[in-house]
Amino acid sequence: MSVYAQKVLDSLKTRYADQPEFVQAATEILNTLQPVIEKHPEYEKAGLLERYVEPERIIIFRVPWIDDEGKVQVNRGYRVQFNSAIGPYKGGLRLHPSVNLSIIKFLGLEQILKNSLTGLPIGGGKGGSDFDPKGKSDNEVMRFCQSFMTELYRHIGKDVDVPAGDIGVGAREIGYLYGQYKRITGLYEGVLTGKGLTYGGSLARTQATGYGLCYFTEAMLKANGQQIAGKTVVISGSGNVAIYANEKITQMGAKVVAMSDSNGYVYDPNGIQLNVVKEIKEGRRGRIREYVDAVPGATYTEGCSGIWTIPCDIALPCATQNEINGESAEQLIKNGVMAVAEGANMPSTLEATAAFQKAGVLFGPAKAANAGGVAVSALEMSQNSLRLSWTFDEVDNRLKDIMNGIFSKVNAAAKEYATEGDYVAGANIAGFLKVAEAMMAQGAV
Repeated sequence: MSVYAQKVLDSLKTRYADQPEFVQAATEILNTLQPVIEKHPEYEKAGLLERYVEPERIIIFRVPWIDDEGKVQVNRGYRVQFNSAIGPYKGGLRLHPSVNLSIIKFLGLEQILKNSLTGLPIGGGKGGSDFDPKGKSDNEVMRFCQSFMTELYRHIGKDVDVPAGDIGVGAREIGYLYGQYKRITGLYEGVLTGKGLTYGGSLARTQATGYGLCYFTEAMLKANGQQIAGKTVVISGSGNVAIYANEKITQMGAKVVAMSDSNGYVYDPNGIQLNVVKEIKEGRRGRIREYVDAVPGATYTEGCSGIWTIPCDIALPCATQNEINGESAEQLIKNGVMAVAEGANMPSTLEATAAFQKAGVLFGPAKAANAGGVAVSALEMSQNSLRLSWTFDEVDNRLKDIMNGIFSKVNAAAKEYATEGDYVAGANIAGFLKVAEAMMAQGAV
């Protein structure tokens, strides 16, 4: 690491010692930027890294809402508007008990690079709340979302900040949030993405992150003389990203043998029957253990981390941050994994990432591999601005082109600045350079 980058990182570690996820993300990024800093000494003179790792704005607010028993509940809401050098802030809203400022800042920092890699004019932001939608009635979720938007609306707009969904925020939550925004402002505009098709949403948005992950994985394997067809795949999670990653990679000729949720995982040696998973998860918001009741020969195991003990050729972590630690990575390597592509945000610890790279495992980092969701969100913004709707195939073809383009940028940056095949460094450098040039052109704002 360059002396300049190390100085910035040391300052972050001291100032934000209570924000481990944010420091972890910053460490991974800054560790790879040495060749860029050496080539551009003007960045240090402009204090560019100091500006880059600090959000432009952080909004923290209370979210009071009334449960079905008539009792007032209070949660904490966040919106981190991290960097707008290349466009309006863009990034999801996460509703989960684990949400805190550290997690939102790590997600926002990653989002800057992810959005940059898409080639679309969108900056980086992220938000959410420690509210847990699980077990809540539709009315409780609606009242929470309306209260959340009652504060958030004043900080967002189609040319300012365009939130989307993330963990805990799907079509239901986006609908409630959008309805409240429109009710307060009187504006019918593309201020949220992931909207329903009847009020400005885009076809293929639901599938985008999972499909995009598979398109990136396909490009990564192809560049290394491999293919997806015939491979055995393990996918963690069973939410939106995992379901549609399963759908697309199965279409590509692979066999998915395991999926999970926060309680445990199912293993089906004959291949996961996706229609059963969809019925459980999308149809009735059930738990993955119910899969074994419908599919003879499948087994369920408590504890979601055990999924990485299942032998596979390709691992697609699509659940949450830091789900693959060093021990899990070594187990995957021992069992012969050849490629890991991240569908969730930072699902591999720094130790796990280092282990994969040392072992020669093809590794697609989240900021590149899971950029399909935000890419189609940006395409939704375009359709809203044009007052047009594109067909599913039009959007899907654009998505595939974007993901192939992302891999090409990442691969080229790795070759030029780091080590060929180091897609972590390639993604960080390719994403960073565009943002850095824009910041410098605008007076390092």
